[in-house]
Amino acid sequence: MTPSPILKVLSTIQKNGVRSLLMGGQACVLYGGAEFSRDTDILVLADAGNLRRLQAAVDELQADSIAVPAFEGRFLEAGHAVHFRCRLPEAEGIRLDVMSKVRGLPDFETLWGRRTTLETADTAIEVLSLPDLVTAKKTQRDKDWPMITRLVEAHYARQPPAPDEATIEFWLLELRSPVILVEVARSFPQACDRLKATRPLLEHAASGDEESLARALQAEQEVEREADRRYWAPLKRELEQLRRDRRERLP
Repeated sequence: MTPSPILKVLSTIQKNGVRSLLMGGQACVLYGGAEFSRDTDILVLADAGNLRRLQAAVDELQADSIAVPAFEGRFLEAGHAVHFRCRLPEAEGIRLDVMSKVRGLPDFETLWGRRTTLETADTAIEVLSLPDLVTAKKTQRDKDWPMITRLVEAHYARQPPAPDEATIEFWLLELRSPVILVEVARSFPQACDRLKATRPLLEHAASGDEESLARALQAEQEVEREADRRYWAPLKRELEQLRRDRRERLP
């Protein structure tokens, strides 16, 4: 369950009219893929007005910038994350990470249009859709791949008696357990055949070859991890330069 300090952060952001989508660990908690996360990661619309509203929320949370880059639209639009630590007693110690772009995802307006809204006793939480959250988790970090597996399997475990086409496609395109992927491929052979061109490893799922499927899933993961490394390489170089510049300005 989302701890109350995090609800304080989210309700403050909402109260200030910030257009944002929850992602990261807290979104995984809400979708049943994780048990706890203390960080709060949000995706925001990076226009001037929305960033002013976010600044007001940050001020209300008494949040300090804790790393480079500075909280500026140009850094968010380049793909960087901006990091804060809250000092407001009701949200003491909560880390707030803000981005406006994520590798593999479309623009904010598109993501907003397919968001999930989750109601709590205190506020409505706007969350990145589950398929978009899964895409956002396809990073070079070891911890994100087991999380993807848990997120999609948790969704599959809650399957309705007659899943719709979009749900079936989501499972076929994102499941990472060979046993379950074979099960889904055999349950929905027409959808599986249609999606083989998009995800070729479904050929192994359709034939029930779990050993080959496991190898193909690992290879698929490595392709995504390498793509993420390439995406972040120039951004990391820019961060290193910003750190050097900041050190040089210190007395």
